[in-house]
Amino acid sequence: MAMLVKGLLAAIAVFFLGCPLNVHAGQSAGGTGAKTLTLGVVAETNQRQVEDHFRDFARYVGKKLTGGAVTEGKIAAAPSQARLARLLTERRVDFYLESAYPTYLINSVYGAGKLLLRRWKGGQAEYRGLILTHRSGASARLEELRGKLIAFEDPGSTSGYYLPKFFLSKRGFKLAQKGQIGAAVASGEVGYVFAYSQERLLEWVLAQQVAAGAFSNDDYDALDDKKKSDLTILAETDNLPRHLVSVRKDLPPL
Repeated sequence: MAMLVKGLLAAIAVFFLGCPLNVHAGQSAGGTGAKTLTLGVVAETNQRQVEDHFRDFARYVGKKLTGGAVTEGKIAAAPSQARLARLLTERRVDFYLESAYPTYLINSVYGAGKLLLRRWKGGQAEYRGLILTHRSGASARLEELRGKLIAFEDPGSTSGYYLPKFFLSKRGFKLAQKGQIGAAVASGEVGYVFAYSQERLLEWVLAQQVAAGAFSNDDYDALDDKKKSDLTILAETDNLPRHLVSVRKDLPPL
């Protein structure tokens, strides 16, 4: 068990980067180590499909760990960051992969995990949030969002919620969550709703049902030219690491 974190780091590096990291194992795990290694994932819906997506990865990491401590890689899906934090605390999950904001919630707010390494995702080391509006809409500048409604992606999104909300708050905007599109917004505030999908958020922006929306630069890059031509980028947030790997808090340190 003492070398579990070191082996985990090396196995993940080989899987995602294609080459091993220079990791030196500590004391032997011995014959009393865990028989499984469980990857936790947050999935509010379609949990079976998400588990299937990560199953080969979990098995690969389990097989690559040295010392015979781990014989099988498993998946545990949780509907929220809070539930995943509980699974980590209960030792039913050993590690997880998430973006910066959920990682902060699980590790620092719930105190259930500790950061292990930074991971590239989709070929990207970093990403950022974009605040977009319809090109022919009434909001050509950030200041014109006051008194209007904007859409964030979902409450757990780094690029589609945390980064743009933090960006606007730092610039003096007062944000107020609303229950639905069409809700009244006071002149001195920016109202926001959650779309809970990038597709719905984009529909609302293009139909001008909201004054603006926020999602990641890589989501924007994946749009076709027609949709891009109908959008204007009002602001871009700072970059954050694209993805992070954390382990449960009581795993032995490196």
